[in-house]
Amino acid sequence: MVIGGLGENQMPLKVVELYSIDDGKWKKKRSLREAAMGISVSVKDCRVYAAGGMGMDLRPHSHLQQYDMLKDIWVHMPNMPTPRYGATSYLRGTKIYVLGGRQSKYAVNAFEVFDIENRSWTKFPSIPNKRAFSSVLMTDENLYSLGGLRQGGTYRRPKFTKTMDVFNLEQGGWVKTDRSCFLKNRRADFVAGYLKGRVVIAGGLGNQPTVMESTEAFHPIKNKWETLAPMPTPRCACSTIVFKNSLFAIGGVTQGPSDAVEALCVSDS
Repeated sequence: MVIGGLGENQMPLKVVELYSIDDGKWKKKRSLREAAMGISVSVKDCRVYAAGGMGMDLRPHSHLQQYDMLKDIWVHMPNMPTPRYGATSYLRGTKIYVLGGRQSKYAVNAFEVFDIENRSWTKFPSIPNKRAFSSVLMTDENLYSLGGLRQGGTYRRPKFTKTMDVFNLEQGGWVKTDRSCFLKNRRADFVAGYLKGRVVIAGGLGNQPTVMESTEAFHPIKNKWETLAPMPTPRCACSTIVFKNSLFAIGGVTQGPSDAVEALCVSDS
């Protein structure tokens, strides 16, 4: 399901389209009430939850909209406390965790959780380090906020980081992380996924003059990073998904748009 986005005229869309794997066809569904790009999407029990986004007025939204797949209708839910677009969202049980995102060109470190059953938002402790183009992923026990671009103030230049912040889901707080556990290389806008008990990251942009090809994996039990095979096609800004124990990197940017589709499979050893 593809919700909103940017059109050929570089303006937000309200179009919603659904691809049926059984039929092998695309179908148009009920459009969004307002055009938006950078929407964060979660799915539970034939219902789609679309959080935030940036509208035609180029302002970040705080909307939370629910789509009923069976009735083909959109319904407004309680707004997020923090308006933003490009946030990362995860579903765990009956709760949707929404982290980070952007307002205008600047990163936000807001962390808020929506309870589907109670239809209410709760503010969680903010991400310790505010940065754009970072990657966030969820494991069974933790949320990891990785790398990114730290935007300076008026007289400070943007800086790529190798920061790793860890939120323990059971304790409900951010865990102090030793600098020895930070990423091996500073990077932003990279691929990330959780494979075979490891946090895996690949590609992106860093201090090098070209896009990166290096791949790293963090082993929580060993508390250290290891180097894996590099990306065959170095890229940033990829679409990504973990499927059948493989991390897929789809499209992205090298010196220009890339049509590469590659997958990393991590063995148990």
